[in-house]
Amino acid sequence: MHLKKLLLTLLAVVTILAGCGGGFERQTDWEVESFSATTHRGETLALEDLQGTVWLSAFIFTNCATICPPMTANLTDIQEAVEEQGVENYKIVAFSVDPEVDSPEVLTDYLSMYELADESKWELLTGYDQAFISQLAKNSFKALVQNDANSDQVIHGSSFYLVDQEGIVVKSYSGVSDVPVDEIAQDMKALSEE
Repeated sequence: MHLKKLLLTLLAVVTILAGCGGGFERQTDWEVESFSATTHRGETLALEDLQGTVWLSAFIFTNCATICPPMTANLTDIQEAVEEQGVENYKIVAFSVDPEVDSPEVLTDYLSMYELADESKWELLTGYDQAFISQLAKNSFKALVQNDANSDQVIHGSSFYLVDQEGIVVKSYSGVSDVPVDEIAQDMKALSEE
């Protein structure tokens, strides 16, 4: 009987210790290629400008008829959770997959439709050509971006990507349904503390 109690106590201690010291678990190690783009504020943002900052990335476009509005709404929920976690050094970086249409002014108008906890943390990017964003998505995020030959829509993935301070994609999440808002916020906090 004493051995059983001892084993149960030992198991409880191991479980507690495993939960405490784990830190952030990286799932991927995809390096983001160098880029330079124009933000929705009309400023230039390059990969180097994000060095030292944890960022959550997505691919969207403003005249998207399907997944982009819910993805953007989900990003606002994530930002609220990140703010509640007390994370200060982070960004939300959304690459337009329709840069011909999505000028800085169009992106600003789009973002104004959402209630943001802190607009200064958002970077909606444009100012490149379609070939560039397709290549960046493929090479850096293992994602598809492709024009739809039968419409004005752009085919693109619906994931969110967590990028570390060195520009490495370390994890991806669903961006449309069953979005793990609290998990993403906790991951951003844990990663920012590394």
